[in-house]
Amino acid sequence: MSNLDTLATACTAQALIDSPLGRVRLARTTRGLAGLWFEGQRHHPGELPAPHHRDDPLLREAALQLQRYFAGPQARFDLPLDLFGTPFQRAVWQALLRIPAGRTSSYGELAHAIGKPAAARAVGAAVGRNPVSVVVPCHRVLGAGGALTGYAGGLERKRALLELEECLKTRERVEAGVVLYFPRFTARARGSV
Repeated sequence: MSNLDTLATACTAQALIDSPLGRVRLARTTRGLAGLWFEGQRHHPGELPAPHHRDDPLLREAALQLQRYFAGPQARFDLPLDLFGTPFQRAVWQALLRIPAGRTSSYGELAHAIGKPAAARAVGAAVGRNPVSVVVPCHRVLGAGGALTGYAGGLERKRALLELEECLKTRERVEAGVVLYFPRFTARARGSV
């Protein structure tokens, strides 16, 4: 049984919400938030067998914190998490949680942080399988030399998230067209929960 299969059977509620970067599926277990996937994201579980409960207290709080995150500099989440993955994946995801807002890391730095300096590729694979996008900030991981690489939700979303957190240098934002990218979504974010 895969981690997604285990997650699917453990979920007790789910909700679909709109965000400035597209539709999001939130999922929870009895222990905490277990999923936050953008529609079309790689490794998206699809429809879960859990009932849809937009008014579930934890899912509602997750949606509210996500809305605040997109509306301004509230780059911090305070939610119980229940992350389904291998011990290695969970170690990588815990390391992601230690990357502060406004900062980035590389796959190599994460590999060192978890005590596996030769495992940068495996770290990259684990980062890509992060089941709780944005809250577990896999978007803050860049390739060697600061290259904007891989994001299961798509590089356009990664750029927007990094721009929101002011992680990209001004030159990179202008060259990538990111300066205009995120603001065009913010008007739609307000009141979309």
